[in-house]
Amino acid sequence: MAKMDGKVALITGGASGLGAEDARVLAREGARVVITDVQDRLGQEVAASIPDCLYLNHDVRDEARWREVVEATIDRFGRLDTLVNNAGLVRFAHIELMSYADYKLQVDVMLDGTFLGCHVALPHMSKDGSGAIINMASIAGLMGISAIPAYSAAKAGIIGMTRSIAVHCREQGYKIRCNAIAPGGIATPMTAQAVAELPDDDPGRAQTNAFGMGQPSDIANMVLYLACEDGRHITGTTITIDNGETVA
Repeated sequence: MAKMDGKVALITGGASGLGAEDARVLAREGARVVITDVQDRLGQEVAASIPDCLYLNHDVRDEARWREVVEATIDRFGRLDTLVNNAGLVRFAHIELMSYADYKLQVDVMLDGTFLGCHVALPHMSKDGSGAIINMASIAGLMGISAIPAYSAAKAGIIGMTRSIAVHCREQGYKIRCNAIAPGGIATPMTAQAVAELPDDDPGRAQTNAFGMGQPSDIANMVLYLACEDGRHITGTTITIDNGETVA
């Protein structure tokens, strides 16, 4: 029996990178998967490669659209067990140069998007022990990285929100776990573009060289662990996957 048999997973930012790999791994283990994104062509291609996968256009900043997405998921598959709040982006500039517009965009997509996902989806999630929320944080929310203050703020907020939601679920008697994952550098299209934009002497390049880049499967396998019965005794925590970067 596959680890996700009978379960339904909703994954934001599923058109590429971590979200697409999460979808493939969960589907491989028997989950029926809904992926959402604003990159329609890529999202449709990923969905077409996964049996019985539904792709939906979805701006995670839009509360009304969140309600439509959750409703469409339940209409299609009858339940919702796993929510992976993965949608994200990064803009480089230190605090003196970053525009307020770039700051707001990152916080709105990642922190507000995660809030909206949990706020809207939680009342509809399975509360029989199979419910799991997995929020994508980052080591940027745990350590100081001068070039990405807005990204760091959003990811640190996600870590705090994750703890709060886990406590709420326990207090309400919901059998729903809520955890975060904090990746270091992972080889995705987003990080490749971000690193390419860095100046040659930027400290971020030295960090990448020192600790290497993980693969999307390194994160997706942890998403699977937290979503399935293996992770039944884990909630309210942030799991760091960074090849030791935060303890160096």
